[in-house]
Amino acid sequence: MTKEKKPAVLLLYTGGTIGMIENPETGALESFRFDELLKQVPELKRFHYRIDTYSFQPAIDSSDMEPELWGRIVRIITENYEHYDGFVILHGTDTMAYTASALSFMLENLSKPVILTGSQLPIGKLRTDGKENLITAIEIAAAKRENGQPMVPEVCIFFENELLRGNRTTKVNAENFNAFRSFNYPPLATVGIHIRFNEHLIRKNDFTQPLKPHFNFNNQVVMLSLFPGIRESIVASVLQVPGLKAVVLRTFGSGNAPQKEWLIRRLKEASEKGILIVNITQCQHGAVEMHRYGTGLQLLQAGVVSGYDCTPECAITKLMFLLGNDLPLEQVRQLMDSDLAGEITRDKE
Repeated sequence: MTKEKKPAVLLLYTGGTIGMIENPETGALESFRFDELLKQVPELKRFHYRIDTYSFQPAIDSSDMEPELWGRIVRIITENYEHYDGFVILHGTDTMAYTASALSFMLENLSKPVILTGSQLPIGKLRTDGKENLITAIEIAAAKRENGQPMVPEVCIFFENELLRGNRTTKVNAENFNAFRSFNYPPLATVGIHIRFNEHLIRKNDFTQPLKPHFNFNNQVVMLSLFPGIRESIVASVLQVPGLKAVVLRTFGSGNAPQKEWLIRRLKEASEKGILIVNITQCQHGAVEMHRYGTGLQLLQAGVVSGYDCTPECAITKLMFLLGNDLPLEQVRQLMDSDLAGEITRDKE
């Protein structure tokens, strides 16, 4: 009789609150050695898994996370892809949704779980949320279906009892444990006494295709939020930034903008110069529907592309990813209008 192979999970520590400890002299939170973090969670020894670790040295505050570091994460996953059943990334909460969104595009044909998690309180604190987040993220990363395929072959965020699709997620709370929400897509799993997977919501990946990692990004992009009384000089200065390739335009409601002649003219001129403008709503819940009102239709006529129900974190990273692949502008427009990794609900328009 063949001995069943133990699940193997690679735990990648990039930094963040979960791996911090309070300096007794200053009271400030400081990073400490990753092996110390593991000592804080002796429960991990009760898993019948092989859990290996990799730690960024030095640890990265999530405020300093950027495309080069996303590429480093992808390289680590790629180099270890055949040796593990799943991956757990410990990451600071402030930019976790950006990293999760970026990885969802960089890891093309992903067929294994990549679960990002962290905590609001350091893992050494008595009331920390870090232990439960870490333990459950590892369990989800190792979970398999009856046929042996991974249960969740996606980039996800696990936080406070919910498993969320990474590119649908936004940080909404800086104080409470329920730090993340996915307003336009339901949780892929909910966790209580049992882990209940919503299997009909999980992406159906082609497990015969090899992982295709991507590393290039173009950060010549900007996010511009409209507000009542916005001045032409402000919009003009943004659209005239040297080398600018794309703009994520955060509009009102279902994708509406002020009916100002100068605004539409500026946007149309930028679009005709080859600057891609993507329209997303400032609302947390809902989608852009530019055909719905005349104030949205005017943007469509100016060459603005719909971002549907895309989050700001996902819209900006998707643009950076597509532009980084040196694709023709028209192809980038088409791909922004397409669902690449479950990031938009395409039938909203």
